[in-house]
Amino acid sequence: MSTTTTAAAAKGNDKLPELVIDKHVAYIQALGKNQDFAYHLTTHLRLNAVYWGLTALCTMGRKDALDREELIEFIMSCWDDEAGGFGAFPKHDAHILSTLSAIQILVMLDALDRLDIPRVVSCKKAQICILPGLLDNLGSLVLLSLQNPTTGAWAGDRFGETDTRFLYIALNALSLLGQLDKVNRELTVNHIKACRNFDGGFGTSPGAESHAGQIFVCTAALAILDRLDEVDFETLGSWLAERQLPSGGLNGRPEKLEDVRRRIIVCQVCYGFWVLSAMSILGKLHWIDDVALMKFILSSQDTEMGGISDRPGDMVDVFHTHFGVAGLSLLGYPGLQDLDPVYCMPAEVIEKKGLRKGWVALPRRTEL
Repeated sequence: MSTTTTAAAAKGNDKLPELVIDKHVAYIQALGKNQDFAYHLTTHLRLNAVYWGLTALCTMGRKDALDREELIEFIMSCWDDEAGGFGAFPKHDAHILSTLSAIQILVMLDALDRLDIPRVVSCKKAQICILPGLLDNLGSLVLLSLQNPTTGAWAGDRFGETDTRFLYIALNALSLLGQLDKVNRELTVNHIKACRNFDGGFGTSPGAESHAGQIFVCTAALAILDRLDEVDFETLGSWLAERQLPSGGLNGRPEKLEDVRRRIIVCQVCYGFWVLSAMSILGKLHWIDDVALMKFILSSQDTEMGGISDRPGDMVDVFHTHFGVAGLSLLGYPGLQDLDPVYCMPAEVIEKKGLRKGWVALPRRTEL
């Protein structure tokens, strides 16, 4: 158990800073309006950024702050008809990550009817198919185009790079589309097991070091498959709790190097979500000093212009804004909507689809 547990109990009544929701909403609304040089340098993340922004808005109870039809139009403009998936920007090659973001956005906007689900789940050209499954013209099941049939590893696109992130992304997307039955579950679980380490954590591939991001994707993937029996709850829970540092923030792995500029151990807002989501799935969130972590996240927000940065004093971005708000939701910050840590989407949306798993967030506070 984390050595901060006692401190958490002692600090339980500490008054928290305010999350400046109106400022964050305005910041997200303004994204993309100023199409400057930085805008064009980040087109490879554009569709993902829409997902981050929309999910943050949903968590803050401001889903309608963005125009629904404009969002849908942009999403569909990123469709890659040759691959049967979505690119990050119009005319970009499809990738499994941007395809998941598109699916998540359409689900949140209740617009999944705009998507040709069979076309996304599979395609006749199996070698460039973004997600596996479905029948070919002869009525026989095509090969799992992005999953290695021997190792169970999942690739992100037709070029073949594999990573446990892509495995989780595929399961998340297929589950949202109601196509999880197409997956070879045992092959997939066996690959996750091969990526498990002695410390209870998971890496990007067999033999790779444990990292909070990979632990999130592997734990969430096992939750989607109803195979959390493969997780050592106590060992992994301890590893995750030990990621908390004196600043209240979390790092992603042991022995994270010191930031020479500031003489502090590096911790980032996004690590808060990776760790918190896994701990929520394990039912161990009470092992974290919640007050200290919320203060760290809130100290990373720009209270004048909106947005949240990776750590206090840095420039804000929509990625950390999303994961900062997501972490605050799991920690029970008052006034926020519940976020499902398995799918990283509004809990209400996941519950309506009948996909909720047995995660546990901290009780929602009623006041700061």
